[in-house]
Amino acid sequence: MNLLQELRSRFAPVLAAHVDQVAPLLTMIRPAQDDKFGDYQANCAMPLGKRLSKPPRDVAAGLVQQVDLADLAEAPEVAGPGFINITIRDDFLIEQLGKAFADIQRLGVAPVTEPRTIIIDFSSPNVAKPMHVGHIRSTVIGDSLSRVLRFLGHNVITDNHLGDWGTQFVMIIYGYKHFLVESQWQEDPIKELSRLYRTVRGLIDYHDAVKALPEAEELLGKQQQRLAEFENTDPGDEKSLARKLKKDIKSLNSKIRDQKEKIKNQRATLERVKSDPEQSDLAGHHKNIGQAVLEETARLHEGDPTNLELWTLFMQHGRADIDRIYERLSISFDVELGESFYHEQLSGVVQDLQDKEMATESEGALCVFLDNHDAPMIVRKRDGAFLYATSDLATVKYRMEKWHPDTILYVVDFRQGEHFEKLFDVARAWGFPDVEYQHVRFGTVMGEDGKPFKTRAGDTVGLEPLLDEAESRALAVVAEQDDQKPEGPEFSDDQRTDIARVVGIGALKYADLSQNRSSDYTFSYDKMVEMRGNTATYLQYGYARVNGIFRRGNVNIEVLRARAVPFQFAEPIERRLALELLRFAEALDDVVADYRPNQLAQYLFEMTQLFFVFFDKCPVLKSEGDLRQSRLQLCDLTARTLKKGLWLLGIDVLEKM
Repeated sequence: MNLLQELRSRFAPVLAAHVDQVAPLLTMIRPAQDDKFGDYQANCAMPLGKRLSKPPRDVAAGLVQQVDLADLAEAPEVAGPGFINITIRDDFLIEQLGKAFADIQRLGVAPVTEPRTIIIDFSSPNVAKPMHVGHIRSTVIGDSLSRVLRFLGHNVITDNHLGDWGTQFVMIIYGYKHFLVESQWQEDPIKELSRLYRTVRGLIDYHDAVKALPEAEELLGKQQQRLAEFENTDPGDEKSLARKLKKDIKSLNSKIRDQKEKIKNQRATLERVKSDPEQSDLAGHHKNIGQAVLEETARLHEGDPTNLELWTLFMQHGRADIDRIYERLSISFDVELGESFYHEQLSGVVQDLQDKEMATESEGALCVFLDNHDAPMIVRKRDGAFLYATSDLATVKYRMEKWHPDTILYVVDFRQGEHFEKLFDVARAWGFPDVEYQHVRFGTVMGEDGKPFKTRAGDTVGLEPLLDEAESRALAVVAEQDDQKPEGPEFSDDQRTDIARVVGIGALKYADLSQNRSSDYTFSYDKMVEMRGNTATYLQYGYARVNGIFRRGNVNIEVLRARAVPFQFAEPIERRLALELLRFAEALDDVVADYRPNQLAQYLFEMTQLFFVFFDKCPVLKSEGDLRQSRLQLCDLTARTLKKGLWLLGIDVLEKM
């Protein structure tokens, strides 16, 4: 049973007698922050009192008289200005705990009564390049959300919308034809493909900068001249003119700063190539590289055999590299429909938008103009090329016709916010309004220097080296802990390596999932594998500790469960742990309320803390009779909740650590 949900259902009809919309008031019934205020607290009397023009304390007293909680709670108490403190009855707790203990698979968590069809779009790497640290957040957040939603009974389709088409591949095709180093290709194809992409991208940027820099400098000069005119303008006594002048100066200063930054980057691009004799020579021999890449793009789209053969070759190597990473992370997808899958559908999308008079021509490009956006969504460039937006619209159409989803979640970083706002608005107007579109946005992985996490050379950290390093750090911790055991080391080198794999990958995932996804977070190898604190290692150790208790006591789990007795609360901590175990369903509800896995991570951490307090204060194996059985049952339910909760985060557990 979900205790919080049950309490809210009891209050709902009482509140409905006073207001039409009870949902906002029901959200104000939450677990108490302190034991002295009971187990749950209803704070809805304050806003309700304001609405009814009555003292909140009187309103609270009236609610207490009307709500029927007698079978599950002690008589509610009204405290302070109108707080309602609720303490669950021990006999009710014991009854519900027994039901959760007997429910081996679901631990008392009931599936939803109205399942939804939910598509989760996550990970989405570029197949032509190695996955990097920037992919970790989308990948593990999306995987965890899919597990939680499935466990709750929803029909979930996970889709890895791969970057397997478009300009980046054509740049590599051009690079392969002109700059390939055969020995490097034979040694590491993915690394060589990445080098080819960077080379071509760098040359295109160089020639773009050569053309754009004079115009950019001229524009800056005009902006600075205009600023000087503004600053020398005397508004006199006209306050409205003074305000406008101040606003114009502020706006122009902002534009000048942006323009200076743009010029700085263009000059850096030029200097980077000019200072490298090899790059400078390539730039001289490939002055029309931008146009050449466009021509290669046209050939690929038209089905040129050579370009298609190269694209297929690059895909084979890229997919093998990506699949190896997913296998290490224990992540899979229901479908992996990349951009190439939708390529043939794009012209139809644009034509349909034109037929519905949604897309209009602007400066040679086809655009969809939106009332609530300054800039339009471009669906076809002036050169005839399609964009990500076009592909994303084709994807929406395919998903709606194939799966008829109720919800589509896009687990993508916050920088794509404007793109998804436009996409959702266009999709609704295009003919798909009856679906919940959600951009599940997340922040950046930061280094301890406060900047986006990079290597010492300033390059983006590859995901595979990140996994290697996590496992290496975990192995050092595992070896140190094993060597310090009083009876001497317990594990062989192979066993230590296997444990380090589970601990390292789990630590990496949890370091991300335990953070509020909306925020940036600071990555630390050392902190993520600590045995204490809010880490996966600490939670995994809690699970292993329970199994250690069972091994020392020669406890047969099947027999323990078959001989279940009513739980006992001989010490206050036993009741506290029991109540926390029964809040598992609440934690999962908190996850899906705003698609935040950190809610589950925090719940598991707090539950594990309570377990260790219980372990310190309540002898388990030295207890006798039904009390011993009850405490063993608490241990078993704790371990099962930890295992299930960590699995929902995509993290494995270990019997021994």
